[in-house]
Amino acid sequence: MQAADGMGLGGQMWRHAGPSRMRPVVVIAPATSVHSRYYGRFAEYLFEQGFDVLTFDYRGIGLSRPPSLRGFRADWVDWGEKDLDAALRHAEAECPGQPLHVVAHSIGGFAIGLAPANARIRRIVTVGAQYAHWRDYDRAARARMIVKWHLGMPALTALFGYFPARRLGWMEDTPAGVVRDWSRMAARFEDSVRPRQFVAGAREADLLVQRFSQVTAPILAIGLDDDPHGTPEAIRRLLAYFTASPWRHWHVMPSDIGAVSIGHFAFFHDRFRETLWPLALAWLREAESPEAPPGRLLVRALR
Repeated sequence: MQAADGMGLGGQMWRHAGPSRMRPVVVIAPATSVHSRYYGRFAEYLFEQGFDVLTFDYRGIGLSRPPSLRGFRADWVDWGEKDLDAALRHAEAECPGQPLHVVAHSIGGFAIGLAPANARIRRIVTVGAQYAHWRDYDRAARARMIVKWHLGMPALTALFGYFPARRLGWMEDTPAGVVRDWSRMAARFEDSVRPRQFVAGAREADLLVQRFSQVTAPILAIGLDDDPHGTPEAIRRLLAYFTASPWRHWHVMPSDIGAVSIGHFAFFHDRFRETLWPLALAWLREAESPEAPPGRLLVRALR
């Protein structure tokens, strides 16, 4: 794939033989610095259920990583405005006429609002989607997370010119611009993301906020009770920007499915194929919940 600025992006596609305007194509938008291969088994599951599926890596990550991240320019806006947008357009080009759906993990839900092509999306599922405002972190873990993500991560980034996360066994190495956005995110993202840049006389951050209102697709926002990032407050803070979309905020406790823990990442592990994945599947198919779904509805917004 190629982004609007010419940046090449890597990904993987699962496609059925022969076109069908009835078959949706699903784009999976990753979490920050998570390799797209992490979503491979979930993508295979959706493919087995009759969908075409595209996974991809944001610039600087996984299949889209350059030889060196030192001096490599990329931030969260680039990931949504250019990279997710490129994935959406690529999916449309490869599967013309097919409905376009998105499953977004963590920052992937934020990226949806930034993509110029987001009005074309028909249905959306998010998992732990938020934009890392520190006050929304789980209260019991907040101090530790601030030290890790808002102090330690930017300090190491200043030393190396990028965040060497792989050496620490945390995630993929991360561009400095992404670290800057994460570590400085205010309660209103427009106060910390490109607040002093202007486009045709308008503040770029305000234009980004307006772009969220292009999205009219119904959203199922899944939150996990033991996810210290995707707390109910964090999820609803992001959902508030999708002013034209009907949405449901669905909350699942590990005990609802007989699990000890789920956390921020494990939703996409195949051990939850029979318990959690049907939540996403039913929404992608009908924009409804499956029969007797685990968890409970916290709040909904009708448009």
